[in-house]
Amino acid sequence: MSLNRSEKEAVISDVTGLAAKAQTLVMAEYRGITVADMTKLRSTARSNGVSLSVLKNTLARRAVAGSSFEVVSDQMTGPLIYGFSEDAVAAAKVVADFAKTNAKLVIRAGAYGGKALDVEGVKQLASIPSKEVLLAQLLGLMQSPISRTARVLAALAEQRGGGAEAPADQPAEAVAA
Repeated sequence: MSLNRSEKEAVISDVTGLAAKAQTLVMAEYRGITVADMTKLRSTARSNGVSLSVLKNTLARRAVAGSSFEVVSDQMTGPLIYGFSEDAVAAAKVVADFAKTNAKLVIRAGAYGGKALDVEGVKQLASIPSKEVLLAQLLGLMQSPISRTARVLAALAEQRGGGAEAPADQPAEAVAA
């Protein structure tokens, strides 16, 4: 189905808006993937804040012109699915995880921070823990010294408190003297 000029302008406008907000773009070839698998991929992407789109490559090139994703415009050929995400690793993680279980999805390229990423670069980006995991690790590191101090103080209090208790057969005044 061919798009008329106003529909093409609307698609370019939508994708330009996505590119302006996104930190990462991942492109993958989807030739041979079943509709059910594609639906599963889109559902996973939506739940992780990734916008997946199948676009005409000429429209995608026009949409990313002038953005930090323009560095990969020369690789926009063939049947591609475009994944944009505001989270730096979300798009790479969703596409790379799906590609592990479905050999027909082939990662082609990506872009992050104005730099083009090859297949290995996208996979390395996907291997970085998510923002939530990194925040949990940071919180654990921050709580570690405090919890260690609390355990030492509790052990010290138990040690000092343990020697002051009176035996059952002697009154407390006799022990204190």
